[in-house]
Amino acid sequence: MPKISQTGQHIPASPIRKLVPYAESAKRRGIHVYHLNIGQPDIPTPEEALAAIRAVDVRTIAYTHSAGIGSYREALARFYTDRGLPLTDEQVIVTTGGSEAILMALLATCDRGDQIIVPEPYYANYNGFATEAGVEIVPVRSYIEEDFALPSIAEFERLITPKTRGILICNPNNPTGYLYSEAEIRQLREIVLRHDLFLIADEVYSDFCYDGAQHHSVLTLEGVDDHVIMVDSISKRFSMCGTRIGALVSRNAAVIDAALRMGQARLCAPYIEQLAAEAALHTPKSYFTTVHDEYQARRNFMIDALNRMPGVRCPMPRGAFYAIAELPVDDADRFAQWMLEEFEHQGRTVMVAPASGFYADPATGRHQVRLAYVLNIDDLRAAMETLAVALQTYPGRTR
Repeated sequence: MPKISQTGQHIPASPIRKLVPYAESAKRRGIHVYHLNIGQPDIPTPEEALAAIRAVDVRTIAYTHSAGIGSYREALARFYTDRGLPLTDEQVIVTTGGSEAILMALLATCDRGDQIIVPEPYYANYNGFATEAGVEIVPVRSYIEEDFALPSIAEFERLITPKTRGILICNPNNPTGYLYSEAEIRQLREIVLRHDLFLIADEVYSDFCYDGAQHHSVLTLEGVDDHVIMVDSISKRFSMCGTRIGALVSRNAAVIDAALRMGQARLCAPYIEQLAAEAALHTPKSYFTTVHDEYQARRNFMIDALNRMPGVRCPMPRGAFYAIAELPVDDADRFAQWMLEEFEHQGRTVMVAPASGFYADPATGRHQVRLAYVLNIDDLRAAMETLAVALQTYPGRTR
């Protein structure tokens, strides 16, 4: 039997999805599973996008330009420019989800064996993208005791080697919900200029900032146009996860050219989904106000409920719709599986994402889980009640 590749052997399973078989088994036993493990919003997709899909009337679904449909790229450039990020359509590549944009960014900036510094905990699928690209993720640790604030310049610089090609951040952060301040973003500017590095920013949650806080895009930084790559997606902004439409954005012409040639190799992003994405740009502002207020209310409810559980610690996230909670359990992976395999409360259980997969060393996140507040408050209330009972009865509780 032929042996599969080293990449095939070492690409990691998603901590967000690896427990799915246990959840499916629980459902077959008649148990209701509250999914707090994945960032799948229950917010309705804008009618503008749905109407565009229903209105498609073509005889042939053809290839589009490898960089994306021209009118969509022009509309995206206007969308960003109206938000204070001046761009042209030539500085935008439409991608198959934000995932492809991140992979393209790594491939455009790194050779195999090169290194990218990433504050941890970080989005678990970065591990998969890095493995595919042959890139080593070098973690710089942030701490729950400090609400996962950006590590100091000294901590970044201690990790820089001749193989370091850049820094990758997610802002607002998945999985912590931390929103980087303007000062922290400018701190990264200093580092990339001093060491001639790339700064790749995953900004797919930029619309989700709470308590009056403002998102500071890396595209606002002066004097670093050749260093900066921004990754975006419609998945969360418009609650359109299944459309798989993202964007790679940069004022560095060489990066855009490299990404375009990668795009040519895969021909194009999905055609009908691009039509829906372009239509979604006409979504009224009232939609975003309603969505923002709903998520802020869900956040407030869930974080308060978590911190009232004995032994639980959970910082208040200021962005995205995730939180990392530290639990009084011996092993969060074991606890998460136990909740699906052996536990139920009034016919219900909860699915969470163990945080071990969000750290370079899984042991670092051994007592932590990521929770997504993507359910309505009634469901969140039932989920929090169920989680509290689970923590009280789990045989591996530590305190």
